[in-house]
Amino acid sequence: MLTATGREQGIADEKFVRLLRQNKLKVTQPRLSVLQIVSDKDTAISQPELEKLLGDAVDRVTLYRVLATFEEKGILHKIFDLHGTATYALCSTDCDEHHHHDEHVHFICSACNSIYCLDEIKLPKISLPEGYQLTSVGINAVGLCAQCKSASK
Repeated sequence: MLTATGREQGIADEKFVRLLRQNKLKVTQPRLSVLQIVSDKDTAISQPELEKLLGDAVDRVTLYRVLATFEEKGILHKIFDLHGTATYALCSTDCDEHHHHDEHVHFICSACNSIYCLDEIKLPKISLPEGYQLTSVGINAVGLCAQCKSASK
C-alpha cells in the first residue's frame, strides 16, 4: 500500500508525464526530476542550485538542455535575480511554446535573493506604437521577503 507521500509522488509523476507528453517531449528521468524539484520550491531556482540538488543523477549539459527545452515549450519561465543569475519557475498552464502567459510581477528579496512569482499581481496591458512588436515584459518588485524581514527584527 502506498503511503500518503508515495501517493502524492505518484500523482505528481503522472502530472509531469502528462505535461511532457502534451508538449511532445520524451519522458525521461532528468526531465521528471527537474519538474519535481522546481514544483516543490516556492521560489524560483537557479541552474547551479538545481545542479546541486540533482547531484550525479543529471550532468550539466543535460540540465542545460532540459531547462532550455522547458523554457522554449512554455513549461518554465526565466527570471534574472539581482546578480544577473537566471532562475526558473513553473509557467502557468496557459503557456505554450508560442506564447508565455506568465504576465505577473516577480518579488526579489534584496537580502536572500529569493524570487517569488506574485501570480495574483498581473502586468498592465502595454500599448505600443504602430510597427513595434512586444516579445516580453518583466516587472520586478524588490524588498525583504517575510523570512528576512522577521530575521532582521
